Amino acid sequence: MKPRTPVRKFLELALSVSLLLGVSQTAVMADTIETLIMPGKVIKGHAKYEDDCNNCHRLFSKEDQSQLCLDCHKDIAKDVKAKKGFHGLMKIDTKTGCKTCHTEHKGRDEDIVKLDPQTFNHELTDFPLRHRHQTVVCSKCHDPKKKFAAAPSDCFSCHEKASPHGDGLGKLAKKCDSCHNEKIWTAISFDHDKTKYKLTGKHIKTQCAGCHSHDRYTKTPTDCFSCHRINDSHGGRNGKECNKCHTTASWKKLSFDHNEDTDFPLTGRHEGLACVSCHKKDPYKFEIESTCISCHKLDDVHKGSNGTKCEACHGTKTWKTVKFDHDKDTKFKLKGKHKKAACTTCHKKDPYKEKTSMECYSCHKNDDAHRGQQGKLCQNCHNEAGWREKVRFDHDLTAFPLIGLHATAACEACHLTTSYKGTTLECNACHAKDDTHKKRLGINCELCHNPNGWKVWRFDHDKQSIFKIDGEHKKLHCNACHREELKKIPHNTTRDCIACHRSDDIHNGQFGARCDRCHTTKSFKDIKLKN
Repeated sequence: MKPRTPVRKFLELALSVSLLLGVSQTAVMADTIETLIMPGKVIKGHAKYEDDCNNCHRLFSKEDQSQLCLDCHKDIAKDVKAKKGFHGLMKIDTKTGCKTCHTEHKGRDEDIVKLDPQTFNHELTDFPLRHRHQTVVCSKCHDPKKKFAAAPSDCFSCHEKASPHGDGLGKLAKKCDSCHNEKIWTAISFDHDKTKYKLTGKHIKTQCAGCHSHDRYTKTPTDCFSCHRINDSHGGRNGKECNKCHTTASWKKLSFDHNEDTDFPLTGRHEGLACVSCHKKDPYKFEIESTCISCHKLDDVHKGSNGTKCEACHGTKTWKTVKFDHDKDTKFKLKGKHKKAACTTCHKKDPYKEKTSMECYSCHKNDDAHRGQQGKLCQNCHNEAGWREKVRFDHDLTAFPLIGLHATAACEACHLTTSYKGTTLECNACHAKDDTHKKRLGINCELCHNPNGWKVWRFDHDKQSIFKIDGEHKKLHCNACHREELKKIPHNTTRDCIACHRSDDIHNGQFGARCDRCHTTKSFKDIKLKN
């Protein structure tokens, strides 16, 4: 503690006495005394406070004197309280306070700041000089007409004119340090991942201008299509949500898995198809049909006759590879010529909507040579090998069993047309040209002959008629008696001898027509009278 000088002792004594005399007298006396003992003029900035020492001094308290400084210099007081800025970061002697650096009463033009720009340690401020800033002259940042503390500490205030971004940065317009540093403008340190759009894949190496044209960073679209419209090989047909299929690693690396992400797994030839083959429009706006026929209508060789469920028969590898097994998957096994028949031969309409009949006649009506006379059960006689192949019709089950030579005869021998029903059972219908009797014995050939041959005949005139053949009659040919066509059996041919022997009757009819009453069949000369 410094010893008190005589002047100081006097001043303190005067002030003590003034306290006893009253406030108003004390003030007047103090002003006079302080003015007399003031060591010198204050600087121009403080001149208006010079007449009242109480503005800057407190009696008996050196510590309070610094507080009076801060009461006037509020900007500095704010920095000190916040412990920032040059004054807030300084370690000031609590006893001497502001007087440590600033002294007064040295004259109006005295420099009480004592700031030497050449030796000033900028590290003691909130803005340490780094890299390129170390070589910048003070006047570039500090306006000579303003206080040093008034110099802005943000980049934009100094570098606004150097900014190529204009108003394209939005909220980042004045935050140059978000991307740049003091070394060089082109060394970008901006962490894009801290934004709402993280950079991945090829975006990491993409130049800023690739997305931010003309250094515009506000309202930059975050959807793929806005930047990659020209890269869209789909021409917009697959919509604008590129990220649903592609990744940032490469256009060729698809994240979309059609097998997992849809109800339509891609198999066979579908795997190698371009998306546009099926997706003619935006698949996220227009729902595409998953039925085969919706894409393959023009490929349908059946022309719709087999329905629209192509997958029931075909696979995705090729149309020719048919997985449908008619023998296993239906109740109608394909045999013989049915195997080679085209589907449309039987299936004229959609088989999934209209049930196809399994009856032969439903398909073969036009092939029926019998014109329906034999009914509709074609399978009773025919088989799938062919209409004429191994016909299994049993003629013996009809009213005309085939025996003898009939068994080897061709059907056409009797059935001149394929209309078998109604064919006559009479022998003469087929054998009229073989009838040597010229119908004189009627047309019931079977009464005498059998199917084994014409010469094998079994008619017994004695038993099968009422006219016994004996005597000379045995030597006669049938035609000798049967001279006219026999219309029916039994017939009304007369049995009177005169009918045949009229020309032999020497009696000229005098004894009637009953020659057998006198004569026998041995000879006319053999006479045997009967009662």
